[in-house]
Amino acid sequence: MASHVAHETSEKEIPAPQTAAIWRTFWILLVLTAIEFVIAFTVPASTLRVAIFSGMTIVKAFYIVGEFMHLKHEVKSLIWMILIPTIFVVWLLTALIYEGGHLY
Repeated sequence: MASHVAHETSEKEIPAPQTAAIWRTFWILLVLTAIEFVIAFTVPASTLRVAIFSGMTIVKAFYIVGEFMHLKHEVKSLIWMILIPTIFVVWLLTALIYEGGHLY
């Protein structure tokens, strides 16, 4: 004889939608992108503009990784294991570009 177990679902098992967090992330990224466009059309082509774009791109990348890949909820040692090599790669790319004569 097969026994039938009824599974009751309560409202607490279904998580609330995270639409507020998604919209907050959307607006933050939209504002950062709008600032990048303003800088692109107002600041003359120079090392300053390249530095600003590089810095804002890194900020946006870390924010996206923290939000969408849920890295901000991980343990600090994992965050540092990802962050430190990334810093060295950015430093290496900057040094190679500078030594190659593309940044003055």
